[in-house]
Amino acid sequence: MAAHYQIGGSSSAAISASVEAGIRGGTLAPGDALPAVRALAAELAVSPATVAKAYQELRQRGLVVTAGRHGTRVRPRPPVAARRAGLLPPPLPGARDLSAGQPDPRLLPPLGPHLAGLAAEIGAPTGYAVSAVVPELADAARERLAADGVPAAEITVTGGALDGIERLLAAHLRPGDAVAVEDPGWANLLDLVAALGLRAIGVPVDDDGPTVPGVRAALAAGARALIVTSRAQNPTGAAVSADRAEELRTLLTGRSDLLLIEDDHAAELARVPLHPLAGATAAWAFVRSVSKPYGPDLRLAVLAGDEATVARVAGRARVGAGWVSTVLQCLVLALWRDPATADLVRWAGESYERRRDGLVDALAAHGLAAQGRTGINIWVPVADETMVVTALRDAGWSVAPGALNRIAAAPGVRITVSPLDEADIEPLAAAVARAARPATPGGFTA
Repeated sequence: MAAHYQIGGSSSAAISASVEAGIRGGTLAPGDALPAVRALAAELAVSPATVAKAYQELRQRGLVVTAGRHGTRVRPRPPVAARRAGLLPPPLPGARDLSAGQPDPRLLPPLGPHLAGLAAEIGAPTGYAVSAVVPELADAARERLAADGVPAAEITVTGGALDGIERLLAAHLRPGDAVAVEDPGWANLLDLVAALGLRAIGVPVDDDGPTVPGVRAALAAGARALIVTSRAQNPTGAAVSADRAEELRTLLTGRSDLLLIEDDHAAELARVPLHPLAGATAAWAFVRSVSKPYGPDLRLAVLAGDEATVARVAGRARVGAGWVSTVLQCLVLALWRDPATADLVRWAGESYERRRDGLVDALAAHGLAAQGRTGINIWVPVADETMVVTALRDAGWSVAPGALNRIAAAPGVRITVSPLDEADIEPLAAAVARAARPATPGGFTA
């Protein structure tokens, strides 16, 4: 724990509030260890049960994590706004930032012309009574999903993929329930699961998606939900293959106690066929975001699923946020209908593929294996994440440590290819190879 922060309080609520204040103020940083239960109890003159309850409350809210002999530590990205950030070391001046996991802004479609066209056609302002999916958007979404084999008789929209997943988990699960997630997996999702008070069970991932033995083990451990990334898995680039989809459908068919969520966040950017699991379980949902192909500022995702599941999500939204802006829905519809935008998205997918495959091949030439079948990221297994991240930063490359993405998976680093130009690939590969296999100092001679 940070030596300059003193936890206080005489009740479990006061102790947990003190820890949260330290996290919010930045004096308790991600990864900092909290005192042992008995040590803090003695220091505060309270019972160990009081401190244990405070720590339990913090774990249920996703602020801390208990890691066996490593004790209780602040989570890498606790769900509370902090005044100071400390998750990733800032890139050195002039360094290339390959850590963000965002699409290349140069390849995103321009929104200005479509916004201008929308301004001329939007019509009269709507009122609070209009709180639904724009019918034309729903029709277009059903057509696009059906072309990929996803049944979409029931459909709604949410404020992005993570918003949809959060609403799905909150509608079906309760704090303490177990959720099977990919390991390594999407850092934001791991943080969300923790923030909802749910228990994450890691499922290993290979190039074809979540492994069947891993899913089977998670189900045996009591998983109430399974979240699968269809394509462009973050961080490994995995995509569910036809054979893997068939094996998983066989395993999941008939499960009435499991919520199946599929995340197709890359959508049109993924240059491999979709092999959906939709409908394998009684409760299921398929979520497709528009952020990766069309721009991160477009916070909209289409959510299809069984009737009860979609009704729960739409109903919960109705008593909360209400609805996703109809202006935003109309803008997305205009982008979908524009042939020039479709050509740009297709070209962007090809560009990412060239950069991703080029980097994987260049690393292989240096003797390093990497995963990156689809998407905008590659995953490089390494022995020591901190050493590799630091060495690359010193060499002018900022990459993301895999600790943010892992539960029990082996160490690795994530490299986002979207900021790369083709001329960067070989110098980067050489730098990664040097960082992953540093030269050992020579021995002494007489």
